[in-house]
Parts: sequence; C-alpha cells; structure tokens
Amino acid sequence: MNPENNAPRNTKQRSAVSSVLAETEGFHSAQDLHAMLRDRGERVGLTTVYRTLQGLADAGEIDVMRPPGGEHLYRRCSQGHHHHLVCRSCGRTVEVLGPAVESWADKVAGEHGFVDVAHTLEIFGTCPECAAKG
Repeated sequence: MNPENNAPRNTKQRSAVSSVLAETEGFHSAQDLHAMLRDRGERVGLTTVYRTLQGLADAGEIDVMRPPGGEHLYRRCSQGHHHHLVCRSCGRTVEVLGPAVESWADKVAGEHGFVDVAHTLEIFGTCPECAAKG
C-alpha cells in the first residue's frame, strides 16, 4: 500500500494485471489471468496475481464473483453498484441494475438492525445464444 493515500502501489505487475483485465471480456480466474500474462511474456508469479487481484478488488477497481463451489472470478467492470447476469454455458456476463434488490436489501438489513450493509448478486442462467444452440 502507498502510505500517502492508502492506495495500492502502482507496480509493473499491477499494471500488467490491470491491462489484461481491461482487454478481456467476462470473468476469469486468477489462474486464467496468470496464463494470459505468461502468454504475453509477462514475468509475474501466480501469488503476485492473487495479491494484485485482491488489492484491485479492495480498491473497488474490479468485481469479484464467487460462484457456488467454484473459485473466485475477476472482471473489470463499470463504476457504480450493479449486479450480473451470467451464462452457465459460455460465461457471457451482462451488468444490470437492480433497484428492487437494493430496496429489499436495505429493508431486510434494517429489520434486523444491520447498518453499513453491502451485497453482491449474480444471477446464473443460459444466455439466448446458448439456449438457441440447444
């Protein structure tokens, strides 16, 4: 961390991970991103990729999806709070807003006395293209 502003340091490895995230679609595992970096000739270890992804997630620069029974997946997303529709077949991901979800989450949290709440929501299904393929 950069002690001047509590931001993660901008290292060559961090720049490489950020770059590969900016250039790819959908969510990817740390192992997939590491393989992409190695294919590009980047010299970055898997542990560094994990550490960098955690730092980017903590800084709110990337989204993290935690599918049931799977490893964490990462994606560069737009700014602002949103949710995802994710295709189980091809991994296509669509960002969606969910005002009803926001109201429900605030209501349920308030009913139980919770404050300063946050949430994530991923809806898994089959996209139209994969559904059409059978």
